[in-house]
Amino acid sequence: MLGIISYLVFWTRKIPDTIEVWEQDYPHRLPYREIFKATNGFSEKEVLGRGGFGSVYNGVLPSSRMQVAAKRVSHNGKQGLQEFVSEVSSMGSLDTFLFGKKERNLSWEERFKILKGIASGLLHLHEGWEQVVVHRDVKASNVLLDAQLNRKLGDFGLARLYEHGTDPETTHIVGALGYMAPELLITGKATTSSDVFSFGAFLLEVACGRRPVAK
Repeated sequence: MLGIISYLVFWTRKIPDTIEVWEQDYPHRLPYREIFKATNGFSEKEVLGRGGFGSVYNGVLPSSRMQVAAKRVSHNGKQGLQEFVSEVSSMGSLDTFLFGKKERNLSWEERFKILKGIASGLLHLHEGWEQVVVHRDVKASNVLLDAQLNRKLGDFGLARLYEHGTDPETTHIVGALGYMAPELLITGKATTSSDVFSFGAFLLEVACGRRPVAK
């Protein structure tokens, strides 16, 4: 489910965090202590499944109360750590594919597949979960792609939740210039409709290969 963010965490006997060289390009790293608390100390009661090089745990981040899935890689598994690094380093944002170092000529079929996947993810966030999840920051740089161009909507740092059938509360106006719905400036309320507006700007960005706002 796109609404659940999966965090890959490798096990260490020392709780102090050490930033590895390969982590330099990944700004959404979470402290080990926060993951440890979220999963109740990697409790066996929270195990969702076990893979080839680690177990996946259910958790709730103490700071944001966001539900997550955390993969804990075996401490003694060198092969598992290599696979972990390979999996993380293979992820990149669509923004870099369109405009950055990984710039390449995406085919119409690839672009349609990406757009269809993100549209499906937004539909699930808006209507398919127990609460309404408004992302509030839909844009190319928040769409993650792997080497096979499998797509995921990431960065839920600005997301807001409210119950189905209720009126969303007024919040601070956040989002990226060029993607924000104009009514946000008047109402201050982030809704599924404002997410759809952002998706529309994102759709044009992918189709045209141009940013909504020139840099």
